[in-house]
Amino acid sequence: MSTAFLSDRVLGIAPSPSIAANALVTELRAQGRDIVNFTVGEPDFDTPAHILEAASLAMHSGDTHYTATTGTLALRQAICLKLQRDNDVVYGLDEVVAGCGGKHIIYHALAATLNRGDEVIVHTPYWVSYPDIARLNDATPVIIPGDESLGFKLSPAALEQAITPHTKWAILNSPNNPSGAVYSEAELLALAQVLRRHPHVLVMADEIYEHFVYGDARHVPLTRLAPDLKPRTLIVNGASKGYAMTGWRLGFGAGPAWLIAAIAKLLSQTTTCPSSLSQAAAVAAFAGDQAPIAGMREEYQQRRARILALLEGIPELSITPPDGAFYVFANVSGLMGKLTPQGDRLDSDTQLVDYLLRDYGLATVSGAAYGMSPYVRLSFASSLDVIEEGCRRLKDACNDLRSTATRNTRRPADGRLLTA
Repeated sequence: MSTAFLSDRVLGIAPSPSIAANALVTELRAQGRDIVNFTVGEPDFDTPAHILEAASLAMHSGDTHYTATTGTLALRQAICLKLQRDNDVVYGLDEVVAGCGGKHIIYHALAATLNRGDEVIVHTPYWVSYPDIARLNDATPVIIPGDESLGFKLSPAALEQAITPHTKWAILNSPNNPSGAVYSEAELLALAQVLRRHPHVLVMADEIYEHFVYGDARHVPLTRLAPDLKPRTLIVNGASKGYAMTGWRLGFGAGPAWLIAAIAKLLSQTTTCPSSLSQAAAVAAFAGDQAPIAGMREEYQQRRARILALLEGIPELSITPPDGAFYVFANVSGLMGKLTPQGDRLDSDTQLVDYLLRDYGLATVSGAAYGMSPYVRLSFASSLDVIEEGCRRLKDACNDLRSTATRNTRRPADGRLLTA
């Protein structure tokens, strides 16, 4: 099909790399390939039973019609309850809005506020869609390079340096996808101090992985620590990760009433409202039994411990253990410049990802997709058996690489090493 009919807007972005990676896994498996999938960005658990029951009841009670654009009253009440119970922050019914996933809320929030020439601050490693959503809305993403020595966290100095008179948004994702970084109270307060000096900057706090933190790490909302920033902060969250409801497509935003109203105006022209059944299910998720979250978190803790132990056995990799989410963002600089068994030189994490999939049936996502190389994101949202097999393949793939120094060598019958 000719691109002549396509807009500059759509031609200026790429498909979501993480979605593309998972789609490729599906395609290869359909062809009969044995693929271990470490690209997975969703829980592998089933949606809890009480949530399914709520959706079924809604379906059979005739709750299958349009709802208010911002969400049903019951859902908005449940969101407010969840925010107060879990995060110790208070929002009114006119300060929350439901959407078809967290990504839906992010897109509409940026669409409601950005003009050509505006800037959106994004810190690497970032969730893959932030920069392109900014571009789709005629803004310029300002990318702050990340630093593994800082735990992949944004420093106050780097934030200060990035802010200009054109800055409209600063996006903060904690727990972070892909690094698993979780900001401490002290770190958030330091960032808040910078933001106070720039009242023209809106703050987006993406907290979708809030329920999955490990060890001594604790998730703390920015607006609880810095309530004076609440009038210009949008919390983005949803049911997808914490309640194993990715396919239900139900996210929400919590922020100032003027912003929520603007988002709702756009939603009224795009999707009208989220699925009524998904909304009923989300009421049960946010306001019902929270025990399933603890069970999933305990399972992720075990998987995290196992994958970290297995990765320790691959000396070419360097790992900063994640404090949250369900990914390991592995530093693969030790593999750069090495040769595959076919003699191909690996000069990028993208080439490494291709090698792992082509030769070992191991699907991963390159650090380049998250704006930071050379890294590879490895998901542990899979069973222990899958993690064991995936790490075995990864170790084999690394062991089969050769250094460039041995590229033109051959070993004669007497065992001496000769260089051609």
